[in-house]
Amino acid sequence: MIPPAAASEETATTQIVLAFEDNKLASVLFGQYGQNLALIERRLGVVAEQRGNHVTVGGSRGACEQARRVLEGLYEQIKRGGELSSGDVEGAIRQAIAQGSLFDFDPASGRGAFEEINLRKRPVRARTAAQDAYIRALKRHSLVFGTGPAGTGKTWLAVAQAVQMFERKEVDRIILSRPAVEAGEKIGFLPGDMRDKVDPYLRPIYDALYDLMDARIVERALEGGEIEIAPLAFMRGRTLSNACVILDEAQNSTTMQMKMFLTRLGENSRMIVTGDPSQVDLPNGQPSGLAEAVRLLDGVEGVAHVAFTAQDVVRHALVQRIVEAYDRDAAARGSKK
Repeated sequence: MIPPAAASEETATTQIVLAFEDNKLASVLFGQYGQNLALIERRLGVVAEQRGNHVTVGGSRGACEQARRVLEGLYEQIKRGGELSSGDVEGAIRQAIAQGSLFDFDPASGRGAFEEINLRKRPVRARTAAQDAYIRALKRHSLVFGTGPAGTGKTWLAVAQAVQMFERKEVDRIILSRPAVEAGEKIGFLPGDMRDKVDPYLRPIYDALYDLMDARIVERALEGGEIEIAPLAFMRGRTLSNACVILDEAQNSTTMQMKMFLTRLGENSRMIVTGDPSQVDLPNGQPSGLAEAVRLLDGVEGVAHVAFTAQDVVRHALVQRIVEAYDRDAAARGSKK
């Protein structure tokens, strides 16, 4: 419990002035038409006024300190050559809120205590506490389940971890798989070879690969078999050694398919299984293999499960509100049964 004196200090109104030496970098930090400052104002409940390369932040002492951490941390990120998106700003805000005043903050050391994945193309940083826990689990466990709504970064971070292991030669190949299940509509016969037929189902994984690796390296690895794309049904009978294996959209796997996939794990391999339990496209009455596996393997040594929520959505802010609306409706329907 926070002592009354400490509580009053946190809520006391104050004002701080921050100066950033490089005008060009400060302009990037503040955002076009001050949009990054506006986001910080909305999320932290402060008032930020910009004059040149200076910004004056007013509000409660705690909120002003969080705003300072966000701005100084993002400025250091830009100074190191990093790009700055609205997602980075939102992630820095969430980190500052999650940490509160528990940690000393040194902006020059990076983005505080949140984990990151270092790739040749660019570093990938956690933007929420759940993403931080997810990256830590990916680094420490042989099998990781990442479950939760769309837009939480489950697949993107899984691919980033696989790319890091591949670049460091910790594994010889990356294997990407997904159940070939249509999302409520029949698309009929698909022409072409195996890759042509499977590509439509694995497009989100391709997008992540090209975002995190040089396009020429991706194409070369695909042609050489170092990056392999395979539908879940084609995993039967294989032993996957020295590989990082990702099963995406796993909520659409059956119980037997999931068991088959998990038992493919070979020596020096990692498996990452991602899915959204609320978006199952299996026939009615068919249980999801993902939900069953998470239940059965709870507490098993070497297995980790990170559950994301609507609060971890890192896409457009509207996506979070959409997910929350559907969750409320599902909860209301469940309470009526």
